[in-house]
Amino acid sequence: MKTLKLLLKAIAKSLNGLAKQVDRATKEITKLEAAQAKKTKAAAKKKAPRKAAKKVAKKAAKRPAARKAAPKKAAAKKAAPKKAAAKRKAAKKAAPRKAAPKKAAAGASTVLDAVLKVVAGSKDGATIAELKSKTGLESRQLSNALYKLTKRGKIKAKSRGLYISA
Repeated sequence: MKTLKLLLKAIAKSLNGLAKQVDRATKEITKLEAAQAKKTKAAAKKKAPRKAAKKVAKKAAKRPAARKAAPKKAAAKKAAPKKAAAKRKAAKKAAPRKAAPKKAAAGASTVLDAVLKVVAGSKDGATIAELKSKTGLESRQLSNALYKLTKRGKIKAKSRGLYISA
């Protein structure tokens, strides 16, 4: 009986110790959460002016440009070439042209065409090793081409690494 009481006291003592450790850990967690909340609020304050500036810039871009009063005829003749040059420079800076998507020439074939040709030409299907050697493509290019062709329904994966025409 005495041994059981001693064991229970030892267990109670260790449980009290664990409870204290849990309390300390929760206090530390709340401190860390408060610090994290302050950081996120500070970051939000820094980002807010940027977002507002972007919105103002977008609105300004949507609005039509304000018209200026017409200058006198003599001054207009002298300033006309300068204004035209300035307008051209502003247009170049404001709207840079995007590169047009590359299209294959009439006689040339695209990467997808080359892969599809090899797959269609094989009786039992084409493996990745065969496709690499026959097309001369890198692994990444070949993977992308196979993905696109399967999404378009032109080829199917018969098994892992073996492709047949659909």
